[in-house]
Amino acid sequence: MHKKFVLTLVAFVSLTIMNCSKGNGGADNPSSGNDTTATPSAASDVDYWITKKDQSALLQKQSAALSFTSATGTNTITVDSTQTYQTVDGFGYTLTGGSAYVINRNLSADGRSALLKELFGTDDDGIGISYLRISIGASDLSTIVYTYNDMPDGETDINLDHFDMSMEETDFLPVLKEILSINPSIKIIATPWSAPAWMKDNDSSIGGSLKPEYYRVYADYFVKYIQAMQQEGITIDAITPQNEPLNPYNNPSMEMQAEEERDFIKGYLGPAFANAGIATKIVVYDHNCDVPQYPLTILQDAAQYVDGSAFHLYAGDISALSTVHSSYPDKNLYFTEQYTASTGDFGGDLDWHLKNVIIGSMRNWSKIALEWNLANDPNYEPHTTGGCTTCKGALTIGSAITRNVAYYIIAHASKFVPVGSVRISSNIPGPLNNVAFLRPDKKKVLIVENEGSDAQTFSISFKGKTVTTSLPAGAVGTYVW
Repeated sequence: MHKKFVLTLVAFVSLTIMNCSKGNGGADNPSSGNDTTATPSAASDVDYWITKKDQSALLQKQSAALSFTSATGTNTITVDSTQTYQTVDGFGYTLTGGSAYVINRNLSADGRSALLKELFGTDDDGIGISYLRISIGASDLSTIVYTYNDMPDGETDINLDHFDMSMEETDFLPVLKEILSINPSIKIIATPWSAPAWMKDNDSSIGGSLKPEYYRVYADYFVKYIQAMQQEGITIDAITPQNEPLNPYNNPSMEMQAEEERDFIKGYLGPAFANAGIATKIVVYDHNCDVPQYPLTILQDAAQYVDGSAFHLYAGDISALSTVHSSYPDKNLYFTEQYTASTGDFGGDLDWHLKNVIIGSMRNWSKIALEWNLANDPNYEPHTTGGCTTCKGALTIGSAITRNVAYYIIAHASKFVPVGSVRISSNIPGPLNNVAFLRPDKKKVLIVENEGSDAQTFSISFKGKTVTTSLPAGAVGTYVW
């Protein structure tokens, strides 16, 4: 991976071909093409990598030297490592069943190994993905709809005697285990898209609500799942009781109002975990920023069982995370999903997602920032009937591997901000959205996104010293010193 390609003057005109020229190798020869080998022309105090909205630079290390001086800067981002905020748990994606399917089925063993090392490795060639979200049963980006306790119509299984995860043995578990062999400490949050249909009031995979008489059984379902994964050598760090509990229209999906989730956690799930000695965190909500009252309702009455709250941003404003933090500063926050669409524009998506998902979530106390689907095929498949048909993976895997905009959105953070980093203070001058971190190795990282319509020259100030640099309109840069 990371082989260098030479652009010719005439070839590679279309967007797809241009992406390939920047590192999209064949399916069995993945190559990200991130130019991390550029040699500065002089000694540099700051290393930095840039992605431009026109894709002329993609996570490309810059050769210009940046040296701290005592000169006064203008348009200055001042970084202060004495002001600290939350600790980072990681950056990543959801490894959907569909992601595992295309990775496992479309790549040879060598190709798969090379790609996963690029994604999850922490050497110079890797982008260091450090956090994964997975589905408990099918998500809408699985090949079929299923749970781990499906029963024939009219039948129930209150003792969960037919609990069965064998459908994960072909693609999902092998891919996840290979990821863990590369990064054994990666953290995983798991969430169901639906309970088994026989537990619901509409006997369907779409919509409906969990029947109260099955709250105990469903809590036991979570316990069985966590224990089964542990037997496979997979630790589930956290769960959410329901993906998008206010969206009953997906397939699969299930509606769970705040009061229902509160009662389920307080009366059943929390006690079930305690009785089974399960340390997996319970994280509530897992839906849009427009209803912060949802997690607040649960925290008001079931806080003893709850680690924190999870959010998406298909509606609302990212500041909702700070609203919840202000009421419960001892509870954690997680940003768990945002998708890029097949109809999206690279530059527009880069700009919006860096501003909101990476910078915005971190500046509003989130411990993680996750984009949605890791991978799908050139037709945006697989997905269930009724599942998302326009969700574009970070990777498109077919006869070649294309690294899409979500790859670079996450890589600008995951490659440089390891687990255990702490967010530190930085101001935002004009259109230069940014967030700063202090790493465990004491290096500082500043991620800057220029949402302005013009190039911006600016200074980075730290402990009274400054460097001056610039970013084109719509570009993102990660600076490390």
